[in-house]
Amino acid sequence: MTSTNLRNFSLALLILCFVNACSNGIGSNNTAQIDARVNATLDAMYETYPSTRQLAEKASGMLVMPLVTEGGFGIGAGFGRGALRVGDSNVDYYAATSASAGFQIGAQQYSHVLFFMTENSLENFRKSGGWAVGANVEYVFKDQGNSLTADTTTTLSSVVAVIFAQVGLRLGVTLDGIKYMRIIP
Repeated sequence: MTSTNLRNFSLALLILCFVNACSNGIGSNNTAQIDARVNATLDAMYETYPSTRQLAEKASGMLVMPLVTEGGFGIGAGFGRGALRVGDSNVDYYAATSASAGFQIGAQQYSHVLFFMTENSLENFRKSGGWAVGANVEYVFKDQGNSLTADTTTTLSSVVAVIFAQVGLRLGVTLDGIKYMRIIP
């Protein structure tokens, strides 16, 4: 990676962190709106991909991001808000920010759910000041087929990500990173 690209990537990440910090909504009453979007997203996911119910039943918790919007032209950024659901209750609210650098152009929106398959993975997520998606996350779907199977391979992973409802087009080769930060809506 050239020093210019590294500098641009760092700048984009810094801007995203600033936007995330400024938009945490302290003092606003956005929980009802986020809760409604989370419920609608889960209903749509269960209807479109019925086998995700099996993942939900086995998971210790789920981070539901109803809408993540990404765009980029050379440098890219993304943002979304959602809730951490444990059992049938939303217990915390999170913002997802992402940054990318590289040859890219376009914009896209999508929904995703992170299934925390173990108590340990859920606890580590909740205790962290900000959690970045890493190699320990297994992506099981990205709107490339008609069904999703929740077999023993995917449920042995500590975190399973399901990405769906993608719209838009984003082309290019990038270095991506996404980070989840707890917010106070």
